[in-house]
Amino acid sequence: MTKSKKTTQDAFNETATSDTSNTSKKTALTFTSDKGASRSTWIAGILVLVTIGWMGSGLVLPSDDTPQTVTRADIKPVAVAVTTSVAETVTQFYQAEGQALPDRDTMMLAETSGDIAEVLVSKGDNVQAGDVIARFDPTNNNADANRAAQDLAVAEREFDNAQALLERGVATTDRVAQARAALASAQAQVTAASQSANALTITAPFAGRIETLDLDAGEYVAAGTQVGRLVDITPLTVAIQVPQQSLTLLSAGRPAQVQFITGEARDGVVTFVGTSASSETRTFLAEIEVDNADGAIPAGISAEVVIPTGEANAHFLSPSIVSLNTEGALGVKTVNSDNIVEFFPIQVVKAQIDGIWVTGLPDSVDVITVGQGFVSAGETVASSVGEPS
Repeated sequence: MTKSKKTTQDAFNETATSDTSNTSKKTALTFTSDKGASRSTWIAGILVLVTIGWMGSGLVLPSDDTPQTVTRADIKPVAVAVTTSVAETVTQFYQAEGQALPDRDTMMLAETSGDIAEVLVSKGDNVQAGDVIARFDPTNNNADANRAAQDLAVAEREFDNAQALLERGVATTDRVAQARAALASAQAQVTAASQSANALTITAPFAGRIETLDLDAGEYVAAGTQVGRLVDITPLTVAIQVPQQSLTLLSAGRPAQVQFITGEARDGVVTFVGTSASSETRTFLAEIEVDNADGAIPAGISAEVVIPTGEANAHFLSPSIVSLNTEGALGVKTVNSDNIVEFFPIQVVKAQIDGIWVTGLPDSVDVITVGQGFVSAGETVASSVGEPS
């Protein structure tokens, strides 16, 4: 029994000693790699290499080694529509805006001073040359005329007496000279009184219309006062301003067509072309005379003047086919006999509601009417008459 307990105690002690020894002794921890994980890493690397090589080769789908030839279709020429245009003789015109002016326009003046005795016309009346407009009260003038006549009679007697005495040797030549001077002065007074009598009547200097009249009977008017305005509109004169570059196109005697703003149209003739430019506008004055015997067209209204300046061979075209080249020049695109596009600069010589007349093209030419906006000069096109297919 004692032996058994000793054995158990000894075993316990040996075990405790062994655990103490194991605790004090350090043991390194070692991990061993999984063989399955290493295999997955190698497979992924192989797949990446295969993918990179496949992408670098440029092949997406497997194909045979036979080289393939790519054939590009020829570009077709642009289809355009053309119309043959033949030049015609057309009259060229110069157009300008102007203003209708009276043929003559003047202010009537009082030539003497005095009271107005009577006024014989009214504003708006038509008068003839020499018609009496108004008369002054002649009282003062009659008195001046009588006094001048009496002074003239006395001077004549004095001169006759002095002349007779000189012939008899009684008077001297100085007395005769004085009498002659007095006679001349008296004659001048009579002449002045006569002229004053003529000035008592205000008359129309030419035929026309009384545009204004500032006179009333009994009114005092001083010499030199403007009493009315007389206007002659038969014929009318239409004045226009001509720029420097167009001056050589006009000359006196050329016919003209005048369209007034009232709708009235009349024939006219160029009567004057200026030779001195305005310092402000650098333009020249030109005048067109228009018959207005009935006085239906008033002065001062606006008018459009058309003057033929010559003839030219021109083509009649629609404005829609006109275009600009790369330099900004106005022109028309055409097609020659080789179906090559050509560009011709043009000048507009006449414009109408339905089209324009232009110069700068050959006498006969195929003008592109449809598709001109899609082609350029030097380009080959497929042309057809009318609408392109």
